[in-house]
Amino acid sequence: MLSQFMKRPLPTLFGCGRYSGTIFPYYVLQTMTHIAMKKIFALIAAPVVLLLFIVFFMEDDTTTTATEITPVHFAVNKTERTQGLASIEEKITPKSSKAKRSTEPTETTWYDATGTAPSDTLIAYALSLIGTPYVYGGTTSGGFDCSGFTSHVFQEFDVPITRSSTTQSQDGIPVDREEARPGDLVVFTGTNPDVREPGHVGIVISEPGDVISFVHSSSNGGVKVSQVEGTGYEIRFLGIRRVI
Repeated sequence: MLSQFMKRPLPTLFGCGRYSGTIFPYYVLQTMTHIAMKKIFALIAAPVVLLLFIVFFMEDDTTTTATEITPVHFAVNKTERTQGLASIEEKITPKSSKAKRSTEPTETTWYDATGTAPSDTLIAYALSLIGTPYVYGGTTSGGFDCSGFTSHVFQEFDVPITRSSTTQSQDGIPVDREEARPGDLVVFTGTNPDVREPGHVGIVISEPGDVISFVHSSSNGGVKVSQVEGTGYEIRFLGIRRVI
């Protein structure tokens, strides 16, 4: 069919009787084929180009929009700002710091040793802790060492004695042994009485003139009541300190 078409005379194709042959119709067919191929390529390439355009340009616009957002600042009056800062400070302040700040005394009033502190209540609280186990370094109801017990009891009543038996032996004022009364500190050596340095401490619960009884946290039995006279504490005795 194609060969016959290409061999037809030109006048039949173009209505011109002066030309005939096969070369010109073949050229025309080849040209039409090229044009058709170009159109097909254009139809295929157009969606791809459009897709690439959308991907690159839309992404660029989105990035630009995200990065060009202008921050908005709201006006706050001075009072609201101050209250806000105070609220933030309150939230981040540890509870222990608040408690310490509120209970920390402005002066060591116990040096006056006026006896105005409620010693009966203090002694009752100390005795309520009998049976608490001995824990080295302990300062809570979970367990005490000797000075941890005394400091815990006194601090419950806002009497700011120090932490160790050595420093507690210097707290308050010295008192004669015969004048020891409830609420006084009684100081002893450590387990070796030959070393005449503070190593143990307790709270006197007896009245003046009586055999000195005291409550303390012992490594042998935890919180308990003992007495000085007639026991090993007699030779370990160092002195009495009045802090309330």
